[in-house]
Amino acid sequence: MGRWICYLCSRVADSLMLLLVLALSCNPSTAATASPSAPHIKPSYSFGRTFLGLDKCNACIGTSICKKFFKEEIRFDTWLSSHLKLPPSYLLSYSGNYTDDAKSWRMVDITRLTSKYQHDRADKRICTSLLKTKTCSLERALRRTQRFQKWLRAKRLTPDLVQGLSSPMLRCPSQRLLDRIVRRYAEVPDAGSIYMDHLTDRDKLRLLYTLSVNSHPILLQIFPDVEGWPFPRYLGSCGRLVVSASTRPLRDFYGAAPEVAADLALQLLAVLRSMGTNDLNYFFYFTHVDAGTFGVFSNGHLFIRDASTLGIIDKEEGSQLIDGQQEYKDIFSCLTVDCQSAFVSCNSIGEKHSLVMVCQELLPKLLKGKFLQPVQEKIDSFLQHCADGLADDQGVNGAVAKLAELLKPLRSCDSRFAYRYPDCKYSDKY
Repeated sequence: MGRWICYLCSRVADSLMLLLVLALSCNPSTAATASPSAPHIKPSYSFGRTFLGLDKCNACIGTSICKKFFKEEIRFDTWLSSHLKLPPSYLLSYSGNYTDDAKSWRMVDITRLTSKYQHDRADKRICTSLLKTKTCSLERALRRTQRFQKWLRAKRLTPDLVQGLSSPMLRCPSQRLLDRIVRRYAEVPDAGSIYMDHLTDRDKLRLLYTLSVNSHPILLQIFPDVEGWPFPRYLGSCGRLVVSASTRPLRDFYGAAPEVAADLALQLLAVLRSMGTNDLNYFFYFTHVDAGTFGVFSNGHLFIRDASTLGIIDKEEGSQLIDGQQEYKDIFSCLTVDCQSAFVSCNSIGEKHSLVMVCQELLPKLLKGKFLQPVQEKIDSFLQHCADGLADDQGVNGAVAKLAELLKPLRSCDSRFAYRYPDCKYSDKY
């Protein structure tokens, strides 16, 4: 009986305490002295290492911009919503926003080196071919390779260390180009030397992996936009994601007004001309172009949006690889392409190479049916002459020069072209 009475007393005490708490919360005078309520928890990204690709490091690009992701200074939602949700992980690229002060935001492109399917396939290939298992530590497997062991011993990045890699940028490598890669590699804090003493083992593996899978982020680093190169600005990387300044793909402008189409076509031809002739004596050429290769900034300026298919020939030094060395293959040669793929000889690339591609794939879609006759007929004729590729370099260059002269008076000078407005009002250059 005593035990039962104690139980009732306990329940009554609990009820009285609950009533007291409720009374205090309803009384304004007592509420003022009560402890402050818990702060509102802001929804945030639930970043996983898998989404960013950090779980694959050091078979990744780098970590220079990871803090921005975790501090929510890079957001994937273009409307800056407070309901932060991660997009699907299978996409190749994402539109996002970036800030340095949490007040002003600018749009950025967030891209993967290759599709998640290709990444997963390559990861599995590393494990099965090197360790004979379905899953493994990618870093441990790649460290055991003969190529990476040579990288560890090397003081300088030399052509034999990149032979057989599938990146077009490295098919005809010169020592001058390789020195530039090491000196300007932005994923390490103290770059500046052509020697690799400042690179840790981890840094070397990340650089080798990036060069093996997709050289796009490296090109953005070694030929920066601030020096006048037609690439978007490289902002950093995290795991297997690259962050760069945002551009709209050229395909979005296929239905643009005639004056916009004429302006973009002229810019496209000017970019190709600068990539063939520049102060550094590098000759850039495309191995493939499509509607996403070029992009346009909000000010109307056209840039190379995807540099993954760009090859480079050093006109000053030439290539330090002989054709036999290009055929060398190992696991790093096969991370994104079929190991049986044949390399194009460096000697077979001519000046007209990229021009013919652009005349075949891009300019007809941009300029088709945009102008009145007989102007449209002349444009189509020059494009066909260029696209045929039957003429020599001089003949193709001549057709393109005539096309440019025809397009110049067809563009307009107004605020839609902010990259050259209002200068175009006062200068014959525009």
